[in-house]
Amino acid sequence: MSSYVTPITNENVEFLVEELRKHNKINPDDFNRYSVKRGLRNADGTGVMAGLTKISSVDGYYINDGERVPKEGNLFFRGVNMYDIVKNCKEEDRFGFEEVAWLLIFGSLPTTRQLERFNEILAECRNLPEDFIEDMIMKAPSPDIMNKITRSVLALYSYDENPDDQSIENVIRQSIQIIAQIPVIMSYAYQVKRRHYYKKSMYIHPTKPNHSTAEAVLRSMRSDKTFTDEEAKLLDLCLMVHAEHGGGNNSTFATRVLTSSGTDTYAAFAAGIGALKGPKHGGANIKVSEMFNYIREGVSDTSNEGQVADFLEKIIKREAGDRSGLIYGMGHAVYTLSDPRAVILKEEARKFAQKRGYEDRFNLIETVERLTPEVFLKVKGSKKPICANVDMYSGLIYEMLQIPEDIYTPLFTTARIAGWSAHRLEEIMTGGRIIRPAYKSVSTRREYIKIDDRIDKFTLDPEYIPFEERIVK
Repeated sequence: MSSYVTPITNENVEFLVEELRKHNKINPDDFNRYSVKRGLRNADGTGVMAGLTKISSVDGYYINDGERVPKEGNLFFRGVNMYDIVKNCKEEDRFGFEEVAWLLIFGSLPTTRQLERFNEILAECRNLPEDFIEDMIMKAPSPDIMNKITRSVLALYSYDENPDDQSIENVIRQSIQIIAQIPVIMSYAYQVKRRHYYKKSMYIHPTKPNHSTAEAVLRSMRSDKTFTDEEAKLLDLCLMVHAEHGGGNNSTFATRVLTSSGTDTYAAFAAGIGALKGPKHGGANIKVSEMFNYIREGVSDTSNEGQVADFLEKIIKREAGDRSGLIYGMGHAVYTLSDPRAVILKEEARKFAQKRGYEDRFNLIETVERLTPEVFLKVKGSKKPICANVDMYSGLIYEMLQIPEDIYTPLFTTARIAGWSAHRLEEIMTGGRIIRPAYKSVSTRREYIKIDDRIDKFTLDPEYIPFEERIVK
């Protein structure tokens, strides 16, 4: 596929941006003046109440006399503590993601027969429409797998005989199909990227109907199709903890916003995928990996806590890393003392790292987790509790599973589609109104000026380059 070169030149972009900047500034003080809750957050950092849900509960603090008090984090799926789900699946030595998906969507823990039938349905739905892979994935390789997944999900609309039906029966059908097909789309998109961008061999393996989602993913990622049960169970654990995280997180809220408009399932899920891609959301797992590469390059001895702390200080001061001032993998909007997902993944990562010879990488991550609050206190004077979030250890697990970085965030999508499905169905059944928050206009009123009476900047400034000369024809 030949690359496309935009006809908009740099000179034209500069001309357009200069005009944009002149008329699109908002005084930061106005946000406080009009009590705007930026990011839909209250002044104390809690989220603005936008709806009700039975699907999950993110528990990271409690309110005492109007004050937010930190506590150890917990995550409940339909009222069931995620710790208990993980614990029992491990004790019974079985896969748990499909059980979590059932619980989130239908609201109850499945019986053995229900789970078996659900797995059979998912297996039957994994096959993509005829010619879909060639027409929608192979013919247009993408440098980013998330964008390819978004395009593919939107394209599935064209293969649906009843795409716009908002009935519960139809939306359940669409949701289950997409849950089954996302990992397949992800795998094909990655293989096409390997061939087109990396000039490496593309290997495509048909799925096996008796495989769990985690097994299907690992089989598609390995050239020899082999993996251990331990590896598959570890990936399954990652899918379980990523499956759902409340109605207020960015991607789930985006899905509910689009659902409230009455749009189709494919468009609603595409919005969620687009939101999850962002580095402040699901894309943070790649930013964590990138940050640790910076640390390993910039610190001569990563076992020396003083050197690591000094580099973290440079990151916070925007002197190192990606210059964002963020320590990725640390901090969360709700969790204060601990993120239960990170706690679970950290313990599994520790054990797996010891078996696979990744102790140095694990120890560095643990060191950054321990030092970050101290460095923030030193640099920012902030005593706010900062805990590791789910992205801190998930990247290391994927690395140990030999999963390419290209699909770190797509794996998040593979899991979270279960939660989005539950929230879309809940919004259809209980929402009833289009979600439409208010924006206060701070523009000033002015009269329309006829075009011949308007004055360009170059008329007032003799050194300004006129429009005709700046536009490159």
